[in-house]
Amino acid sequence: MNTQEQKQVVKFDNISDQVLQKIQGFTRDGGLKLPENYSVVNNMKSAWLILQETTDRNNKPALEVCTKASIANALLDMVLQGMSVSKSQGYFIVYGNKLEFQRSYFGTVALAKRCGGITTEPIANVIYQGDEFVYQIDPKTGLFSIVKHDQKLENIDDNKIVGAYAITQLGNGKTQVTLMTMAQIRAAWNQGATKGKSPAHQNFAGEMAKKTVINRACKMLINSSSDAYLYEGKRDEMDTDRTIEERNAAIEAAEEQVQVDNVEYEEVAAQPAEEQPSEQVVEAPESTDEPY
Repeated sequence: MNTQEQKQVVKFDNISDQVLQKIQGFTRDGGLKLPENYSVVNNMKSAWLILQETTDRNNKPALEVCTKASIANALLDMVLQGMSVSKSQGYFIVYGNKLEFQRSYFGTVALAKRCGGITTEPIANVIYQGDEFVYQIDPKTGLFSIVKHDQKLENIDDNKIVGAYAITQLGNGKTQVTLMTMAQIRAAWNQGATKGKSPAHQNFAGEMAKKTVINRACKMLINSSSDAYLYEGKRDEMDTDRTIEERNAAIEAAEEQVQVDNVEYEEVAAQPAEEQPSEQVVEAPESTDEPY
């Protein structure tokens, strides 16, 4: 690790300590209730390791180019949502000189299970041309239910997708069905930067359709939960892409949540050592997913 990298690590450690103190203050005052078995310290350590490998589009380290306040708020955002980057429930992504925590598809499912009342993993199926598919709407509740879905092997063709549905089992014993037509799914994809043209969408349209309908089902449960206010405005990797300017403006507004001390850091002198193999720089993953 060179002198500049050592300096940035010292800088991050200082920010990490301040965020940890802030969170401890929230929990001590009863203003924050974290998920059971969620270790703030362990997840902060995991975030530290991942942040050292996170780069921007120019392969510059995130800890070098991002503001201290945006790093602090990205860490705080991760903890407030009870997410774990080591479990791929979210990512740290650099936008200009701002760092943002973005919840992943897996994070959204985990959140729905935690606060949305889902008891099992959501199940999704694709409806293809030629399938015998019948559903009904309960006139009293407006809820969907699947009456019949018969599918032949020869019908499975990602170029002939009619729609998809997700089934979630709730803690009260009820089943919730979320149904989307392929037109609705493509409209959701079109909100993203790739407009549904990424390799994942083109080569695995059926699987991406499943993820889209599951994500919509999970968000409906999250947004209708008693803890919805905690996650209001929290986007994930399948949400509509905002412009960099919009993202920066959002992070700047969030910076008011955590005030990071403007601390000067001493230069760390490089110590003579045997030549070590160069460290590999891992770029923050780019999402291939789209809204819902």
